[in-house]
Amino acid sequence: MKDIRELYLEELKQEIAALGEKAFRAEQIFSWLHEKGAASFDEMTNLSLALREKLAGQFEIGSVRVRTVQESALDGTRKYLLELSDGNLIESVLMRYHYGCSVCVSTQVGCRMGCAFCASTVEGMVRNLSASEILGEIYEIERDLGEKVTHCVLMGSGEPMDNYDEVVRFLRLLGAQKGHHMSMRNITVSTCGLPDGIRRFSQENLPVTLALSLHAADDETRKKLMPVAKRYPLSEVLRACDAYFERTGRRVSYEYAVVGGVNDNEAEALKLAALLKGKNAHVNLIPVNPVTERHFTRPDRTEIEAFQKILVKHGINATIRRELGSDIDGACGQLRRKYIREE
Repeated sequence: MKDIRELYLEELKQEIAALGEKAFRAEQIFSWLHEKGAASFDEMTNLSLALREKLAGQFEIGSVRVRTVQESALDGTRKYLLELSDGNLIESVLMRYHYGCSVCVSTQVGCRMGCAFCASTVEGMVRNLSASEILGEIYEIERDLGEKVTHCVLMGSGEPMDNYDEVVRFLRLLGAQKGHHMSMRNITVSTCGLPDGIRRFSQENLPVTLALSLHAADDETRKKLMPVAKRYPLSEVLRACDAYFERTGRRVSYEYAVVGGVNDNEAEALKLAALLKGKNAHVNLIPVNPVTERHFTRPDRTEIEAFQKILVKHGINATIRRELGSDIDGACGQLRRKYIREE
């Protein structure tokens, strides 16, 4: 059956008209799905029983349910292991900030990008998530939390540009005025650097923040960390990011996982400063999370701060990411991997 949560409002109106119902019913259903986060037609109490039965016979609502939750004793961060209708597991993370609640969502079951420091890619990619399933991550967390999520980052398992059409549909549905209506400016889409996807995304008229997983200032170092660098040189990736800024006016954020003995020294900091000189850019330094299947180490805080100071001294806006959920398998893919090993 067709997943009704996947439909834009205008598409839903057409489907409802085909059932012989009036157009305003579509707006009621859309509100139930995206404003109230209904997970079943039975919850739509202002619809007649006959209409709810008709909908249940024609459509489904993508199943995303909480399998387990880990909550940090340090900062209240919640790591959710979610189960999909086919039994696959994905992860989402709820982070609390002074400005509201932010959810980090997954866009694929697993990932095929192969980044060397990431647990999500250990088993490879199983499949793409649908727009409905990605929405379901947020709505299920809101249901569990009893609060509205105000911000979203697409930085969980998977490469958003590798699931392009469903990710764009998710973004448009999440920001729909008569639905959840999350501000696009509160959303960040992270990519490991697929130039064609970045250029295409710049044409979508979605004023989100683009974050590039950079992690190195030269191709050779980047290849050690990210297999995608063997296909797309930094020069091509950065041209695509420049085009995104020129088209949208939105500053690009450059994610840099600081890995001990690999990309954390003064020479690497100077190369990074030279690479980004003159760009309207922000560098987000991320202390790498230890992963069971990998052997990378995290530099001391003082080393990361020294790296940051070099960037700032050379005119590069740089911050160190606030570490959340370090006591609850907070890194991407860790909780899912734990359950896969146990099963």
